[in-house]
Amino acid sequence: MTAHESVTWLFVPGNREDRFERAALSGADEVILDLEDAVAAGAKDAARRQVGSWLDGRGAGWVRVNAIGTAWHRDDLAAVVGRAGLRGVVVPKAEDPDSLVRLRERLPTGVGLVALVESAVGIDRVSAVAASGAADRLAFGSVDFALDIGADESDQAALLFARSCLVVASRAGSLPPPLDGVTASTTDDAEAREAAARARALGFGGKLCIHPRQVEPVAEGFRPTAAQLAWATRVLGEAGTDDTDPDVLSVDGQMVDRPVLARARAIVARAGVRE
Repeated sequence: MTAHESVTWLFVPGNREDRFERAALSGADEVILDLEDAVAAGAKDAARRQVGSWLDGRGAGWVRVNAIGTAWHRDDLAAVVGRAGLRGVVVPKAEDPDSLVRLRERLPTGVGLVALVESAVGIDRVSAVAASGAADRLAFGSVDFALDIGADESDQAALLFARSCLVVASRAGSLPPPLDGVTASTTDDAEAREAAARARALGFGGKLCIHPRQVEPVAEGFRPTAAQLAWATRVLGEAGTDDTDPDVLSVDGQMVDRPVLARARAIVARAGVRE
C-alpha cells in the first residue's frame, strides 16, 4: 500500500522513543513521529535526537515538523531530512502554497509531504495549496480548526464546510482523497469507527489516529459495510462481465446507470473483492 492509499495514520510523540516500536507494530498503515504539539518546547531537542536515531536504525515513518515560520521548523528539518527511514513530512498550519513549494524543493526525491490544514486561512487557500504541486496529500486538523473559528469540534455540522473544501480541493488538484482529523476519545471504539465511516461518506480516504487502539476501528469504518458490498455485488452481477456497460439497469427497483456502476466497482475494490 502506498502513502496515497494509506487509510490509518498513527501519531506517536517524538519524545517517547519507548512507544515507537509499539506504533510500528500497531497495524497502522503509516506512523507519524510528532515533533509538534505532542512535544513541549523544552523537549524538542531530545525528541529530534530520538526520532533521528529511530529513522537511522530499523525504524521508518513520517515526521510532523513544527510549522513553517516557527522557531523550531528549520531544526526539525535538519534533524530528519536525509534519514534512511524518513517516508515524508507532515506540515502543520499549512496555509501558504509558495512556502510549501519551497519546502518541497528541500526534500529528497521519494520523500512525501502531507499538508495539514487547520485554520480558516488554510481552508480559504486550500485549493491553491492542493494545486501547488507541493503536497502529496491533504489532511484536516479538525481540533485546531474548530479552535480557530470558535466552533465546537464535536458538532459535525460546524465543520462540514471545511471538510468538504478539503475533499473538493483534493479532487480538483488531482490529489488522493484527504485524511480526516483525529477522534479525541482513545477508549470508545464505536466513536472512532463511526467518525471514520462519516469521513468516508464525505469523500475522505483516511484518518489520523492518536492511539493504537483506534487503528482497527478506523480501518473498519473505511471498509464498505456488508449491506453496501451486497448491493454492489448485486449491481455488478446484473451488469454482467461485458466490456461495455449497459446504458441502464434496474436493481432493487432503482435505476442503475454508468456512474452507479462505477460506484459499485469502487465499493468492491475498497473491500478487496475481485469482481
